Amino acid sequence: MSSTPAFVSRLVRLPLLDVDGGPIGRIDDVLIVPAGTEPPKVLGFVALVQRRRIFVNAARVADVEPSGLRMRTGTIDLHPFRQRSGELLARADLFDQRVGTEFLTDLSIAQSEQYGSWVVVSVALGRRGPLRSRRSPHIVPWSEVAETFRTTNPELEEVAELRELHPSDVASRLRALPLAKRQRLAELLEDDRLADLIEELPDEEAVRIIEGLDIARAAHVLEEMEPDDAADLLGVLPEEERSLLLEAMQPEESTPLRRLLSYDEDSAGGLMTPEPVILSGTATVAEALAVVRTREIPSELAAQVFVVRPPTSTPTGTLLGVVGFQRLLREPPATPLEQCVNAELAPVSPDLPLRDVAERLASYDLLAVPVCDEAGRLVGAVTVDDVLDQVLPEGWRRVARR
Repeated sequence: MSSTPAFVSRLVRLPLLDVDGGPIGRIDDVLIVPAGTEPPKVLGFVALVQRRRIFVNAARVADVEPSGLRMRTGTIDLHPFRQRSGELLARADLFDQRVGTEFLTDLSIAQSEQYGSWVVVSVALGRRGPLRSRRSPHIVPWSEVAETFRTTNPELEEVAELRELHPSDVASRLRALPLAKRQRLAELLEDDRLADLIEELPDEEAVRIIEGLDIARAAHVLEEMEPDDAADLLGVLPEEERSLLLEAMQPEESTPLRRLLSYDEDSAGGLMTPEPVILSGTATVAEALAVVRTREIPSELAAQVFVVRPPTSTPTGTLLGVVGFQRLLREPPATPLEQCVNAELAPVSPDLPLRDVAERLASYDLLAVPVCDEAGRLVGAVTVDDVLDQVLPEGWRRVARR
């Protein structure tokens, strides 16, 4: 485990804090889902914000401290929380549940490097005395009460198995199922896992899944996807559906997608992600290494840092250059990034055709190339995997798995 376990009873009523530590609400419960033979996974936290119960994805929480749960980003989704089939609320559904001759009185969660998420690590069991008071609770590993988290629904058990697979393997398994069952299983997956799955599917299959969800859920899933993949999917939807989904998304999430959709799909602008790793020139090597170590950053983006003048959100200030991960490892930690950038890597324009982008990546053995506007501001980066998705023949994923 990579963090100290925290008991749910101590988390509830703690403040939910923004990135700067300011209170924006309070924690009300913890949302959990069974994960087959693995520890139950924490999907996120239910919080009370502005007198409404909302869901905060666990991946968006940076720290759990005695002072509260601090957000990793400044964006929260104010849509009302809705519990789905197979999901368990720790306090509402599990507390006071009988386990043999005792009762479940609490459970602890922790961040796990092994499972790449928050998981349940132990539970507190206690007996009841007169007037329902609890006596001498004791702590046991979650595995000793695993049946408490299990479901008798075969489809939920199947979904639990899918969560343990790589998204590409989940996509392969779902494609072999009848459309109706494929849709039901997809609906039972949590939003971030469903987003990973959709990124692995051909456009026509991804569209079927998105169109089978209600507008609010579909918008949430799109927000969890990589921006370039979400833009590609929106681009093949009918204009009316695309507009409805963009309106349902948070403005901070929809604005970059609208910008991507304004470019030709076979150009650098249409292929790029607007969220590469971007830091200012005054940031240090140590700060850059801390950022690229973040689990949520895809490996193809973590390979290099784009160094700019403020602001650092796209479109940024002037691009100063690029620093590769290996260069970061060779520099003293306190070195400012502006002193170790590679300024010779010329950016491409958003309207550069796909073939020219592919040639640039191949000629210089690059994992990503910066995309800048006429003013020299970074607007995104095209990664080699995005180019491969476009230049490989249709259906290549199926062939590669035979």
